[in-house]
Amino acid sequence: MRVFELLAMFSPPAGQEQDPRAAMLQMVVTFGILGVMFYFLLIRPQQKQRKEQEALIKNVKTGDKIVMNSGIYGIVSNVKDKTLMVKIADNVKVEVLKSAVGSVVQKSAETEIAASSQK
Repeated sequence: MRVFELLAMFSPPAGQEQDPRAAMLQMVVTFGILGVMFYFLLIRPQQKQRKEQEALIKNVKTGDKIVMNSGIYGIVSNVKDKTLMVKIADNVKVEVLKSAVGSVVQKSAETEIAASSQK
């Protein structure tokens, strides 16, 4: 069916006025449906993504290879309360906020295995 046909089914027969309470109820139901759609399409996925990012930041350990939001790769050398010391090159360590971590490329155990296999 077309949308216009569905809307026409809810209109009153010709020559009669629509009940104002029915119009109000229809408007409330429409806004309720829109609210539910916004929740499932916008709010819930954003909350899920935020929880995953918080879990990622909480589980960062020394020796993990990470990518920061700026695109810089590095290896975590020290974990503090709100910051990380990240080794980005030989003799170059920077202190960054934990919120700057974009993703973990390799966990610390995998990093050690990869380093020993390259030697």
